[in-house]
Amino acid sequence: MPTPYFQNDLVTLYHGDCLEITEWLKADVLVTDPPYGIAWLTRGTYGGKRNGKGEVVAKNVIANDLDVTLRDTIIENWGTKPSIIFGTSRMPRPRETEHLLIWHKSGMPPGPLNAAFMSQHEEIYVQGKGFRKSSPPLRSVLVTNEHRPTAVNQIGHPTPKPIGLMETLIDRCIQGVIADPFAGSGATLIAARNLGRQAIGVELEEKYCELIANRLSQDAFDFGGI
Repeated sequence: MPTPYFQNDLVTLYHGDCLEITEWLKADVLVTDPPYGIAWLTRGTYGGKRNGKGEVVAKNVIANDLDVTLRDTIIENWGTKPSIIFGTSRMPRPRETEHLLIWHKSGMPPGPLNAAFMSQHEEIYVQGKGFRKSSPPLRSVLVTNEHRPTAVNQIGHPTPKPIGLMETLIDRCIQGVIADPFAGSGATLIAARNLGRQAIGVELEEKYCELIANRLSQDAFDFGGI
């Protein structure tokens, strides 16, 4: 059994490859933000820098983000248990998607001075059964008001998710342990902790494991509630 990088009463975090460290597969609900498959650069653009063969050659592309192979492998390994998975309309949706949610980032900066369109949302794919019902139901467009560049600088991760958004999603999940095999900035783990839920996370890069451990060791900041 691998040794946790960080552990407290509710959260266990492992440092390594989620295909090799499989403790997260024992959880009950998957809530994760995997690589989207768009060659996202850590400086905040997508598409990477490609050579004449179309191969991405930029050194600062997020790991495993050249296609959706890793995302789909994780989904296959997870099976039919309920899951909430972030993604983008630029790539094919997971085949078993039952509900599509939209994360509308209303606090984004103005963007390019001269462009036809600017993306201001990300997709969230809901799979499986057992999510909490309510009257009225949770609407499909989830809006956050955080200023994204500020959140990136303050947290120290290129694609942090707002704690409030993750709490809203986890609040819809069945009871049990939350899994996040792409822990990133730690938003899923922090939100689970805030809601009194157990969670298991795996993160490939040690610098982000350190970031998550530091965030979990202090009060969480809510960058953009719902």
